[in-house]
Order: sequence, then C-alpha cells, then structure tokens
Amino acid sequence: MTQRTELLAPAGDIEAGYAALYYGADAVYLGLPKFSARAEAINFTQSELDEFVAYAHSIDRKVYVAMNTLVQESELDEVMLGLQTCVDTGVDAVIVQDLGIARIVRKRFPSLELHASTQMAIHNLEGALALKKMGFTRVVTARELSLSEIKHIKDNCGIEVETFIHGALCYSYSGLCSFSSFQTTRSANRGKCVYSCRDTFKLDGRQGHLFSMKDLALEKEVLKLKGLSLKIEGRKKSALYVAAVVDYYRRILDTGRADISLADNIKQIFSRPWTTLHLKGKNKNVIDPDFVGHRGLTIGTVEKIFNHVITITPTHPIAKYDGIQIDCGSQEKPFGFSAEMLSVGGKKVFEVPAHKTVQITLPDHHPFIKKGDVVYLASSTRVKGAYHYEKPKPGAFKNRLPISVCVFVEHDKIVAIYQDKTAEILGDFSPAKDLNKMTEAIHSAFEKTGDTVLDLAELTIQNKAGLFVPMSVLNELRRKLYSQINITHIVPNLPKPAQMVKTNTTPKWIIKTDNVDTLAEIDPMTYDEIWVVIDIDFDINTLSHLPNDKIRLCLPPIIRQSNKYQKIIDTLWQMGYRKYAIGNLSGLTFLPDTADISFDSQLSCLNTQAVSQCFELGAKSVFISPEDTLDNIQKLTALSDNIGVILYTDVPVFLSANCVRENECSVCPQKPWHGELSNGKGRFELISKNCQTTVVPKESLCWAGETRHLNASIYRVDFCHKRYDSTTAKRIWDTVRMGKDPKGTTKFNLKKQFA
Repeated sequence: MTQRTELLAPAGDIEAGYAALYYGADAVYLGLPKFSARAEAINFTQSELDEFVAYAHSIDRKVYVAMNTLVQESELDEVMLGLQTCVDTGVDAVIVQDLGIARIVRKRFPSLELHASTQMAIHNLEGALALKKMGFTRVVTARELSLSEIKHIKDNCGIEVETFIHGALCYSYSGLCSFSSFQTTRSANRGKCVYSCRDTFKLDGRQGHLFSMKDLALEKEVLKLKGLSLKIEGRKKSALYVAAVVDYYRRILDTGRADISLADNIKQIFSRPWTTLHLKGKNKNVIDPDFVGHRGLTIGTVEKIFNHVITITPTHPIAKYDGIQIDCGSQEKPFGFSAEMLSVGGKKVFEVPAHKTVQITLPDHHPFIKKGDVVYLASSTRVKGAYHYEKPKPGAFKNRLPISVCVFVEHDKIVAIYQDKTAEILGDFSPAKDLNKMTEAIHSAFEKTGDTVLDLAELTIQNKAGLFVPMSVLNELRRKLYSQINITHIVPNLPKPAQMVKTNTTPKWIIKTDNVDTLAEIDPMTYDEIWVVIDIDFDINTLSHLPNDKIRLCLPPIIRQSNKYQKIIDTLWQMGYRKYAIGNLSGLTFLPDTADISFDSQLSCLNTQAVSQCFELGAKSVFISPEDTLDNIQKLTALSDNIGVILYTDVPVFLSANCVRENECSVCPQKPWHGELSNGKGRFELISKNCQTTVVPKESLCWAGETRHLNASIYRVDFCHKRYDSTTAKRIWDTVRMGKDPKGTTKFNLKKQFA
C-alpha cells in the first residue's frame, strides 16, 4: 500500500499539541486520563480532546489516541467510555496494546482505526501480517529494528508502518519489561514505570548504570525512512521540547539538511547523549553507564578552578541565569546550577559570546570539581524564548453536528423541523415587502448556533405566500428547535465473550523447559504436556528422548531471524509435530492454520475480552501473565478449562537486544553467558545468548501455595533461563505439585494491587 511520510509528534497536554502542530507535525498522538502508557503525563480531558481534534482537522492534521496499556477485568467498562470519547471527538485512530481493547474496537467501535502499539513488541514481518488479519491498519515497530528490517516490513506487510526516530529508549523490548512491576507494582505495561533500568547495577565486578539507555536521535537518517510514520517520543516532555524536536525534523524532511543549531537547541532543553540505536546494524554504544538524566549541550571543559570559580572558554554563548551542568566523577548525575555570576576580565557581565573566556562562580557546597571536567549548557534563556507558537482561542473549535432544518411559513404560524424535533410559533403574518431579504433573515437566524455543537449544513424554506416574519420570532423559533436537539451518545455494551466452559475437572500439569536434559529425573507419567522452547540453535534430535504425544514446541517472544526459524518449524511440521505455543502474534503467521496453538503468557491477557480474542484467533489454551494479581486471575480462571496459570517460573524482568558483554561483536564467542547482577534492592541473574539479554530475579516466582485459590484447570512449571540440574528440577516439580512453595521464592504481584 502507498503511505505518505508522516511526522508524528507527542502531546502530553494540549499546549504541547498546539506547539507540535505549529512547528509542522502531520499528526499528534496523545493520551486520555486512563489507559495511557504515559499515565503521569497531564493527558487530555474529553473537552480538550474535542477542541484539539476539531482544530487539527481544520488544518488537515490527524490525531491518534493512545489507549496502550493492559487492562484488568474490572476496568473494561471504563475502556468503553474512553473508546466512546474517541468516537465522539472524531479521532483518527486508537493505539492499543491490549488484545481485549482491540477486540472491543472491532466489534463495538468499527469506525475507529486500530494502530498496534510498540508495546505489542512487533519486530518482524510475520507479526505485522498477523495484525493485518486482525483488522489493524498500522503497526508501530519495535525500536530495536535495523533499517533493512523496517523496510522489509514496510514493503511486504500491506498496512501502514510507524517507527520511532527520536526520544527516550527502554533497555528492554517495549511490552516485555516487568522490572518496575516486579520491584514496585508500578507496571510499565500499565503506564506507571519507575524506570528501574536507570538504576545503578553491579555485574560481576562492574558497577554503573549498565542498562541506562542513551536517547534515540536518527537526525538525517530519517531521509532513508520514506513512506513511514516517523514518531517522536515524549509525552512527558514540555511544549518547548516538542516544538524544538518537531521543528528540527520538519526542516530535515523538507530540506534534506540537518541544522546543527536546532540540534543544539534540543540538547539545551532536554537530552541524554544521542544514539542511532541499531538502525545501521548491531550497535554496542547505546548505554550511558556513568551518568543519568539530562546533560545538555557540551560547551567545553573546566580550564581552571580557584576559590569556587571555574574558568571555561565556551563554544556557545552563555547568559546570566542559564543552567550549567558539570560531569563530576563523584556523582551519578551531573552537578547543575544557575549561572548567577559571570565575569570576563574581572568585570561582571550579563552575557558572554562564544569562544570568550569566562569565569563562572559556583554555588556554595558544590561537589569536588577538577580541571578537565566536561561542562554543559543545560538550560538557555535564549532557547526558551525561541519557540513561540500560535494557538486558537479557547472554545473557538468544536466538533460540530451538521444538521438539516426545514422552515415552513404560513399565515397563522411558522414551523421549524429537524428530524423528529419540531418547534412552532403562532402568529398573524402579512406579505413581505422584499422576499429575498426575508429569506436572508431566516438563514441568518438559523445559522446562529451559539455555544452549541450544531452546524447548520442545509436549510430548506417553504414560504409560498411570501410572508414576513419578524427577526425576534425567527430567533425564538430557532432557540425552541435547537434546545430540543440533545447530543447524547449511548455507550454500547461490552461484546459477549467467546464461548467458554468450566467443568472443574482434574487439573492438567505441564512442564516448560529450554533444556530437555533438565527433566531427566522427572517421570513423564506425572505431566500431561512438555513444552520445549525452540531457539535458533535448536537440536531436533533432543526430542527423541521425550514422549512424542506430549510434546508442545514453543516459539519465543522475539524472533529476529525469521527465515531460520521458519525452516526449523517447517522441518518439525514435516516430522509430524502439530502442537505449538507462541509468545508473540508473529507465531500465527509462522505456523500453519491447522496447528494446535497455545498462547503463552508474554501475550499478556488480563481480561475476558483479551482471552476471547485469543480463542477467536485459534488458541486452544491461554496462559495468564505472571504480572497479574490474584483477584483478577480468579475472574479469568473461573471461566474456562483452557485458561492456565504458571505456578513456578523465572520471570524475565528484562528481555533486550542490547548487549552488556564488554567484547566487540566481531570477536564475540556467541556462547551463553551468565552473570550475577544486583541493584541494591534485589539480586538477579543475567543471561546473554544469541545477541539477546535476559534478566531474571534470583527469587523464582512460585504460586504453588495458592493453588486452591487460583482454581485453574491447567498448571505449569517452567525451567527456563537459569541453569537447572535434573535433581533440583525434580525436587521443585514434586514440591510444587504438592501445593508447596520451594524456599527462596516470591509471589510477585499476586497478593498486591497494581499501583
């Protein structure tokens, strides 16, 4: 399909939205107070959304609403209200992560276009093709993709493609991070991330901000991304930041050139060090391990420090009260202060031009600063005043209802009709002196819609006798008619869930593993199925040691080498293996339609609508997210024999394409590597394998002691990621099946509520 290049800007509030449009955004994405992945942005009220959409449409721009969090069962009614708001205000699309919201949109709000959030972790063509079958019109790709991967998806998927070009980065694939949720119950999948990846970590003797990502900035590389929606991250950023970034990229797209001065402006507003991530291929220079947070524009180094005064020769102008930051090795964040005293040649000055040596007085109690420390201009009065933008007067724009009115003038009365609404005024009307003026007067009266949302689209007048009606009567007639037109939108009912059956039969037991040798001491008679994870190095011969009728093969949530995986799957299918599990929607495309498919927990079903969507996509069973809470899980497991619960697992809190190994890619041994990790709040194990980093807590999740409350018909025990010997695996398996929790395990969020 043909897609024009679109510059897509964020708006955490209406001011940022107006700034984005003024500086050339083709479209804006924003959130409502609920179900936004940036829950702590100001976000938009319904009236603000209505006003903003009306204004954007008046200048031929688009507005997308992000309802891109996971929702629990009790929140579905509020989802319906939010979606009705989107319909009422005429937004151009909704951006979703939750499969349940996608189902609701298709069945109850078909006029809304569906965009798949990057939270769905779509990272290959197969995932995009699955979305197309589900009715999505756009996919927002994972940030980790290379230029060739993005182009491959764009050229072959048949729906629109959106990709990030600038802004903050997550260490983990979006939608596959549970670190914040694990430590605080503030789930990234529910818009409440506390950015645990920015913490200080120790890894096998190394210490630093080992997962703190630089900011994405593709700059002129965006010119290679024609025919896509180019997305700027930043719904928690200011209108000033949005204006500067949109202006920068608008000019690159329009002129083919990058203006360095505009890039410098952005860095003075907010910026970590910049990276192109993996656009050009594998890139290890994506982490900023020494400092976190906003740095600013590099303007020089400390040339001298004496008596609380530093001397520098800045590469850019400095003014009094500008914000200065200095990298001090003793602190994890740059030391920042306001430049309240500037001196040149012993004289106090208000401004200092570029390349002029200046003395800047430090505040009292500053940290240790030494010669050579890097100095940044972190806030500039000049830049703050450089991005004026215009916006409409409040209330000037509304989404209006076009109406067609008929007016009938008779000798003894005048009648106005709109659909089934009628207004009438009695009178004694005589012939008009000028019929044309009388017709103009009727038009003038009924075009006055005032503060209503009505818009007179068509007016039919029947005045066969050519009678005159005073303007006061016409105005009263209009008021009587328009007061009857109440704009009420009835929120539809939730779609009926898919047909499900709960029989309370004896539960099935399943084992999942990424190493079949782990199960050597477990009696196959004690489990109903064994799930074996397929990786790129999968040895089909290992399956010969297992009971063939119990094998289910698991596709991982991330499959970057699609061709290799497809060959493995095709071989397995030819060998007669028909049972599979998928951790990403791409699995629906990799597998034949006749495959027996289970949906693994990475697809994050937290409500009946999401579970129903999975069953309608062909799932034979669905597994609940380990991030979920007991009260919500109980609502789901009570519905069906085909909803499973994982009783024991090592939850990946990070699943990342960003490597922490210190060697260069060209000399990497590629063998699995395990590291000990801690952040002062917990201990973790890091596994690096096949250019993917997985981090799991030292404490395994175990809900075995809560089995009687979970009331599931399928239970599963996972031995993945960590190195389990067969004796330990058998001990854990036996303990869990007895309804007991092994020592050193955690309940995660089970007994909590999401923040």
